[in-house]
Amino acid sequence: MPFIPHTQEDIDAMLEVIGAADLESLFDEIPVGLKGHPLSSLPEAMSEQAVTRLMQERSARDVCGPCFIGAGAYRHHIPAAVWELTTRGEFYSAYTPYQAEASQGTLQLLYEFQSMMTGLTAMDVSNASLYDGASALAEAILMAIRANRRASSRRVLVAGTLHPVYRQVAESIVGAQGIVLETLEAPLRDGALDAEAMAALDGAAAVVVQQPNFYGRLEDVDMLTDQAHGAGALVIAVVNPVAMALLRPPGNWGRDGADIVCGEGQPLGVPLSSGGPYFGFLCARQAFVRQMPGRIVGRTVDLEGTPGYTLTLQAREQHIRRSKATSNICTNQGLMVTAATIYMALLGGEGLRRVALACHHNTVSLTEQLCTLSGVRPLHQGPCFHERVLELPRPASQIIERLAAVGVLAGYDLGRHDPDMANCLLVCATELITGDDIARYRQALEAVLREEAA
Repeated sequence: MPFIPHTQEDIDAMLEVIGAADLESLFDEIPVGLKGHPLSSLPEAMSEQAVTRLMQERSARDVCGPCFIGAGAYRHHIPAAVWELTTRGEFYSAYTPYQAEASQGTLQLLYEFQSMMTGLTAMDVSNASLYDGASALAEAILMAIRANRRASSRRVLVAGTLHPVYRQVAESIVGAQGIVLETLEAPLRDGALDAEAMAALDGAAAVVVQQPNFYGRLEDVDMLTDQAHGAGALVIAVVNPVAMALLRPPGNWGRDGADIVCGEGQPLGVPLSSGGPYFGFLCARQAFVRQMPGRIVGRTVDLEGTPGYTLTLQAREQHIRRSKATSNICTNQGLMVTAATIYMALLGGEGLRRVALACHHNTVSLTEQLCTLSGVRPLHQGPCFHERVLELPRPASQIIERLAAVGVLAGYDLGRHDPDMANCLLVCATELITGDDIARYRQALEAVLREEAA
C-alpha cells in the first residue's frame, strides 16, 4: 500500500481551508461511472508473517519446467554478473540523469547502449530507450508521419505478419491522431509477405515490416524495402535484437536500408518477470534524428580535453512546448537498459551470434522431433528463425493446458488472435532448451495426443 502521511486531522484542516465539506465533494466533478468501486472481495487481513507463508506456498505451485513459449518475450540465459552489477546502488537507485555533472556513469552507460544498438541494427542513431517494444512501434509510426513530408496521406501499411499485440497497441496510440493503419495480407499457408501484398503502397507514408515476423518466418526484406522506397514510403523495421546478430541488419536492407528500426529489448539480459518491466529501443537514419522521441546521450570533451557525457536532443514535453514535443509518453527504462548494456558487453558480437545460432538449432531440432508424431506438421515452409508454427490435430489451447499439468510450457496459442488458427501452436526453443527438454516435450505431447485420439 502507498504511504500517505496525512492524518485525518490534517485532511480535515486542509478541507476547511479550501472550503470543501469532505473528500467526495472535493472531487465531485468526476463522473460517478469513472469512480472506483469498493473492494468487497478482499479476504480478511493477515499478519506479515502469515502473508509471507501464504506467498511461499503459492510460489511452490508455479510451473518451472522447460519453456517453449516465445511470441515476443523469451527466456534466455542471463549471466550472473548482469544483475549483480545492475542492482548496485549507483544504477539501481539512480533517476533519469538530468544533471550531467552528477550522472556521468549513467550517461556513459546510455551512450554505450546507443552505440551498441546502432552497431547491431546498422543504423546511424539510437535513442536511450522507450517503454516497451509495442509502444516503440507506435512512436516509430508517429515519427515516420512527421518525417515523411512527401507523403500525400497519413496511411501506414502494416504487415499482417506483425505481432498482433503490437498492432493493437499502435492502433490505440496513433488511431486517435488521424493515422490509418492498413493491413498487408500474407498467405496463411506461407506466413510471409509477397510482392502482391505491396500493391496498395501508393500514397502511404510508411510500411511496417517485422523480421523475423510473428510466426518466425523470414521476410523478403530487400524486396519489401525497395518497393516501399520506390513508392515514396518510409520503412519501419520491427526486429528481434538477438536475430540481428545473425541476420542482415535493417540498415542494409535493399538498396538504401530501413529508415526507422524498433523492437523489444527484453531478450538482451532482461528476465521474463511476469510480463515486465521490459524496454523498447528505437534507431533511425541521421536524416530523421530531430524527429526521434525520447532523448539522446552525446559524448564531448571539456575545456581541458577530458571526455564527458550529456543529454543532447531532448524533444520531450518537459523540455520544450507541448505542441512541439515529439512524444509525451516515452520514458527511459534506465535499469533495463543498464542490464542490456552489460549483457551485450559481456557476450560481445560473437557471443550474441552464438546465442542466435543455438536458438535456431534448437528450434529446428524441436520441430523435427515433434513432427514425427502423427497429426503434427509445420504450417509454413521456408526459412524461419527462433520459432515455428505447428499444426496440431486438436485445438492448441487444449494441448497447452494438458502439457502445463505435467510441467511443460508448450507454446503460444495462435487461436487467441485468429480463429482459423485454433489448431496452430507457436513454439520456440532458446539456447536454454536441451535435448532432454525436447525429448520430454515430445513424450508428453505423444501421450496427450494418444489419449485424445482414444
